[in-house]
Amino acid sequence: MCAKNSKCMIIYGMQFELTNALIDHILFCMEDQEGEFYLDTVEGVVAGGFEGLDFYLDENPEIDRDDETRFISLPEWDSADGFRLMESFATKLRNPMIREDLTSALSHGRGVFRAFKNVLSRHPETEKLWFSYKEREMRREVITWYNGLREEWGLEKIGMEPEETSDLVLEDFRFRPFANEDLDKAKELHGLCLEEHKKILPEKGVKKSAETLIRESLVFQNSLKNIFDNGPAETIHAMTAETGGGEFAGYISGLLEGSILYIQNLEVKDEYRGLGVGEALLQSFLERFSTDDTDQILLDLPSWIEGFSRVLSREGFQPYTVRYRLDPRDRQG
Repeated sequence: MCAKNSKCMIIYGMQFELTNALIDHILFCMEDQEGEFYLDTVEGVVAGGFEGLDFYLDENPEIDRDDETRFISLPEWDSADGFRLMESFATKLRNPMIREDLTSALSHGRGVFRAFKNVLSRHPETEKLWFSYKEREMRREVITWYNGLREEWGLEKIGMEPEETSDLVLEDFRFRPFANEDLDKAKELHGLCLEEHKKILPEKGVKKSAETLIRESLVFQNSLKNIFDNGPAETIHAMTAETGGGEFAGYISGLLEGSILYIQNLEVKDEYRGLGVGEALLQSFLERFSTDDTDQILLDLPSWIEGFSRVLSREGFQPYTVRYRLDPRDRQG
């Protein structure tokens, strides 16, 4: 029987099937740093625990205690592995605000795991994302371990679970028609986005940005209010994104003029950015329009969120025009 942290040769004579139930049990035991666990390859179950293997053998006296091929160690997993997984998650997270908080938590030293969990507890949707990421990566560790055994058995390796292409389990969000009670929340979100832009535009060399953004804000308010002010509602379209708990997460709005749809606003609350909400909201919005309704859909993309162009490309958008700006006072000669 191989000790848990030994480097003994893999000469196991017993083969077993790696079922989903067995993977779940192995994952549970990998995170238990106190117990000593082994896999009973004959029964295909995890044995051991806080009492070690002796308790399992006492409960099953028919097992030959000297059979060194029956019990094998589980994949190694310690606190250092857990820390590296948290680092990997924080690095890959696209939401800059939460990513910064998680990165700061990981520099705490003592109590780093608790600090990491405390940050996640303030962001339930990201916490769900973490649990999903953690389980996926640990399952891949188990499959890698199992494939090492299969190679020694002379068997083909089993396939890895496919990588998630989306960071978001979309059933955690709902996308519905914009309602009257969403208007104040959308205005508040739009105001926050304008404040963000006021900080970004001067860095891009845009002077008098506040005045420009105020004009944009008025256009937003007037166009969206038409839905509820007996305006031409058939030309104004909007959708809302909300969490599974019913919290307002973002919105998209557009103006239909003839057969041309102008997408005017697509804004998501900062705590839900980087989760794919904006992309899913855009997809849901576009599905509302048939080719009978529109023959062109236009959207202006600010230069500082150019990364969203990949989302637009996946939806079939193509660059249509490039908008340049010039402050005449900056013109030379």
